[in-house]
Formats: sequence, structure tokens, C-alpha cells
Amino acid sequence: MVRWILLLLMFIFGAEPALAADPVRSLKVGDILPDVPLTGLNGPSSRTSAFRGKPLIINVWASWCGPCRQEMASLERLAWQDTGRFSVIGISTDDYAGKARAFLALSHATVAHYIDVQLALEHLLGADRLPLTVLVDADGRVLEKVYGARVWDGEPAVAFVERLFGLAP
Repeated sequence: MVRWILLLLMFIFGAEPALAADPVRSLKVGDILPDVPLTGLNGPSSRTSAFRGKPLIINVWASWCGPCRQEMASLERLAWQDTGRFSVIGISTDDYAGKARAFLALSHATVAHYIDVQLALEHLLGADRLPLTVLVDADGRVLEKVYGARVWDGEPAVAFVERLFGLAP
């Protein structure tokens, strides 16, 4: 909300936002996820490079997004049923970390969640609508982008993840 007000004021007074002057190209399938700092919400801060070496599922969400809230439990269950063959993390695009933390506490989230303070990941991953789930291979290559809520712990989704990551069932 705050960023939209600032953009509106910049438009009214003729200032250009930094992103307009230096647009960020969003990653496409096949691109390598760059090393980006991650500010911890329910644990320590990290970097995207810390997740290299095994496949990664990145879920981009917001506490105000109904479909995001709906699918989050299935991502938790997917992470719980996996035997460490891949990691699952969440990236909140909330304007206020307190709101994101409150939702995580309410939902009893156990996977690592981070807040996208300057919306760098939102733009980089191409999260122009939420939720967005990005599947990244062990080398950091984006394999797939899935927009919209899914049931990630159901048999079809688990088979999809295993097939995409080249994991034996």
C-alpha cells in the first residue's frame, strides 16, 4: 500500500521511480536464479545461494492473499513428507513484516520464510500475480513457474515435482 502511494505521488509530481529508470527483467524458465539476500521472517536471514546443491521450491505469497493462505498448508505438508531431497521456502511480499509474521504464527509455519523488503524477488521472479511457485534445480536454474494456488501435497503435484526435479518416487 505504501509503495503505491509513493508511486502515485511520484507520478503527480513528475518524479520517476527508480524501477522505471532501471527496469528489472524477470527470470524466465531456463534462467539462473542469482544470489540474492533473504531477510528472515521466522528464522535467520540467508541468501538464495545457500540453497544450491539440491532442488528448491520458492513460494511467493502475501498475508492478504486468500489463495496464498489456502495453498500454504499443502506446501508445508509437501516439505514434511519429503526426505530432504529438495527445500521449500516462502517469500512474503507484504509491506509490513509484522503482518507476515502474524500470519506465519497463526498458520504454525515451519519451513523458512523470508520477506521481500524491497520487492527485488517479486520483480525478479515475475510475481505479477500471487501466489507464484517457482521450481529451481540444484544448480539454480528455473525449471517452472506456477501461478495460482495448488494442492502441493496431493499425488499429482508430488509426481509433477519429482518428475521435474528428476527424483525417483
